[in-house]
Amino acid sequence: MANKLLRLSRRHFVGGVVSTVAVLAATAGFAAEPIKIGLVTALSGQSALAGEAISRGLTIAIDEINAKGGLLGGRMIELVRRDDEGNPAKGVTAARELIFREKVAVLFGGLDTPVSMAIVPIINQEKTPFMGPWAAGTGITKNGADPNFAFRVSAVDEIVDVGMLDYAQKTFQAAKPGMILVNNPWGESNEVGLKAALDAKGMKAVGVEKFQENDVDLVPQLTRLKSAGADVLFMVGNVGPSAQVVKSLDRMGWKVPVVSHWGPAGGRFTELAGPNGKDVHFVQTYSFYGKQSPVGERLIAALKAKYPAIKSVADITPAVGVANAYDGMHLAALAIAAAGSTDGDAVRQGFYKIGSYEGLIKTYKAPFAPGRHDAIQANDYVWAQFIDNRIVPVGLKD
Repeated sequence: MANKLLRLSRRHFVGGVVSTVAVLAATAGFAAEPIKIGLVTALSGQSALAGEAISRGLTIAIDEINAKGGLLGGRMIELVRRDDEGNPAKGVTAARELIFREKVAVLFGGLDTPVSMAIVPIINQEKTPFMGPWAAGTGITKNGADPNFAFRVSAVDEIVDVGMLDYAQKTFQAAKPGMILVNNPWGESNEVGLKAALDAKGMKAVGVEKFQENDVDLVPQLTRLKSAGADVLFMVGNVGPSAQVVKSLDRMGWKVPVVSHWGPAGGRFTELAGPNGKDVHFVQTYSFYGKQSPVGERLIAALKAKYPAIKSVADITPAVGVANAYDGMHLAALAIAAAGSTDGDAVRQGFYKIGSYEGLIKTYKAPFAPGRHDAIQANDYVWAQFIDNRIVPVGLKD
């Protein structure tokens, strides 16, 4: 009898130890569960270079966060990527997979305004915070939702459009601008913004012309703008069609200043546009050329160490993809930390709790608030052009 009781006691003791170990293991496993960050962007096609730049900016920021112990008591950050190929339908499919299957805490949306605009209703419906590191369509963050889960560290069309007009007037003494715009929601966003900027100064465009993404001859549209007397062209389009604008101007022999949104920076613009691609002036949020802040120097060193193909700042291209994603990831991490969890609505409110953060593009001070979901403002832009296939600030020789 005594032996039987002893066996039972041992069995209960061993069982209790096993149960305790299982609970501890499960607790440790939960504590170590990674926090997933999603990325939907173009990783193939003519804009793949820009998609990779966004990936690299996110990756370096994530490495820095993880090296300091991660978030929420030691949980590591993990990046999960999907290729949208610049296609809104594929972007929506990718976003749904990352939200529902991967359970991402924050979804980064990549390059194209039409793709981001297609994703935004989903993230608002599913209460998944969204961070835009590239697409500039005004309606991405000003989408009418309440609560609004879309945030951005990138250019914003309505702000860029004011800058394009100011720059054209100061640099080229423009008085009769014409518009050559891609025929999609991004072009529409900028048409609205440019007309508003012109109206504010009592000006009007001499003409507005549209093109499709796959157009290879824009001479008819440009001829109409020339006949209307345009003394500067405001251009909005991604790499391929923007290159076709330049080539069509070459065929016409029309030397007119081109002031562009940042579409040409997204890929092989100089290769596609030819030698006169260098004459296009376009907006940027950051450049790795010139004197860098300590954050910039640290990031350049980290990129060179992680990606052997990067030998100099000329290889960090397009710079805005790296810079916007890097700062966006650090701000998202601060929002998660402020939330104390990965709950979507808590993280959304966490963005409003960010105080001061010394980033790459600038030192952010309360960058987000209800009704203000764009961290980059008018005085944060620089103007650039291609010099020897390098995106260099206008007037800077190195």
